[in-house]
Amino acid sequence: MQDQALLNFLYGFLTPRRQGLFEKIADQRTDHFTVATQDVFQLHNTSAVIRSCDVFGLQNVHVIEERKPKRIDREIAMGAQKWVDVNRYNTSEECVRKLREAGYQIVATSPHESSCSLEEFDISSPSVFFFGTEKEGLSEEIMKQADVKLKIPMVGFTESLNISVSAAIILQHLTSRLRKSDLNWQFSEEEKLQLKLKWAKKTIKNSEELIHRFRGLD
Repeated sequence: MQDQALLNFLYGFLTPRRQGLFEKIADQRTDHFTVATQDVFQLHNTSAVIRSCDVFGLQNVHVIEERKPKRIDREIAMGAQKWVDVNRYNTSEECVRKLREAGYQIVATSPHESSCSLEEFDISSPSVFFFGTEKEGLSEEIMKQADVKLKIPMVGFTESLNISVSAAIILQHLTSRLRKSDLNWQFSEEEKLQLKLKWAKKTIKNSEELIHRFRGLD
């Protein structure tokens, strides 16, 4: 009840339109699917993937940075990193281990013939989709760890797509199927409340000062 009262208090500093957006978007957020990128060389690709996660309702994205610098292209992400939680890892092993412990099946995106197609993919299990570089793809380590290998059907001479394009195609297709299903893919009411609180705090510039005032900590 205290958190709901705090959210109601913070909502007083937001426009009705922003309040409505928070309510609407929280209802569409999911952790049933999530995305991980591995050492993507071109920074704007990782940033574009974060933007796609926001667009298609994924709350979390996981970024493995074994060799690449720790920064996000704010211009390309278009502020998406404000609404999506970016989880960073120093090694692929750490990322895979933590996501397995969280109950996710490991899905490696690959154009190879042995891969499962988008139409065949079973959406019932919580899944994390791993994306590698366009040139090198995913590491052998992640390919060996994968429970499923997923491909986008292609009929042209080119057998690969830019990572950000691949992510957008896969997420659009699978989240559309997910929302039409009977699966329990949405956050709980408590999780939605915490999500809206987080967004409100990030939106209001002096949110910490206001929260102290709300709690009587002048």
